[in-house]
Amino acid sequence: MSKKLVSLFLCALMVCACLPALAEGDEVHIVDMTGREIVLDGSVSRIVALTASDCEIIYALGAGDLIVGRGEYCDYPAEVLDKPVVKSGAETNLEEILALEPQVVLMATMAQTVEQVEALENAGVKVVVSDAQNLEGVYEAITLIGALTGKTEEAALLMLRMQETFANIAGQAEPTGKTVYFEVSPLQWGLWVAGKGTFMDELAEICGLTNAFADVDGWGSVAEEEVISRDPDYIVTTSMYWGEGPTPVEEIMGRAGWEGMKAIQQNQVFNADSNAITRPGPRLMEAVQALYDFISAPAEEVPAA
Repeated sequence: MSKKLVSLFLCALMVCACLPALAEGDEVHIVDMTGREIVLDGSVSRIVALTASDCEIIYALGAGDLIVGRGEYCDYPAEVLDKPVVKSGAETNLEEILALEPQVVLMATMAQTVEQVEALENAGVKVVVSDAQNLEGVYEAITLIGALTGKTEEAALLMLRMQETFANIAGQAEPTGKTVYFEVSPLQWGLWVAGKGTFMDELAEICGLTNAFADVDGWGSVAEEEVISRDPDYIVTTSMYWGEGPTPVEEIMGRAGWEGMKAIQQNQVFNADSNAITRPGPRLMEAVQALYDFISAPAEEVPAA
């Protein structure tokens, strides 16, 4: 490891060791991503993780044995499927969670309600909230979960590996002057895009691209006509394919009124791994590599009809 990387690692380790956890005797004080201070009596051995990205971070840190329950969308890595599943979001069943006797429930800001948090805490369960929207938020979530699980050094190493991956791809990529449109919700459900301040926007920049909807803050709804008029060079869809009907790429390529767009004409529509690119966690490394590989491949024009 170079001196520069050693310095980065030491800085990351210092941050992970000091924030967001402060030890006082046997107590551990955790500050979650909403600024709430949670006081733990000691090390944590029973966690229910409701959010898929947080679950992936826990496993990436080597702390999967601490999970005693998972939200229904927590499906990676494969061994997490052996854990008891509980409902989350609007379908959250507090009785299911409490039956697993967790010390801590790890959840996201958008998925749960204040009332659910209060009910869990009144039952003696600590609630820790994560809220990663961009890459800096991902690093903060990793730091938080590292402190929660006693894996501060592993958290520092994971952050360093992510930063190295992004830096390596950015070093290979050159500014292309081309735009990319991230479609995070398909036309049939109403178009939603990843805008400024999202980790997808940052992945585009790493790859030398400009987000076609950089003027949208966060995740936003747009009209079909807006996408057509902006005529992006690349289209990235996060839709899953269930094996029936047209694939997500085929559906986009066949949309009426889209046939004149550059991305359609040049066959530059990419179906990204939905879970890797939409979850603010370690697999963003895979997502950015796949995106870079796609835009680096030679373009193939669609034959005229």
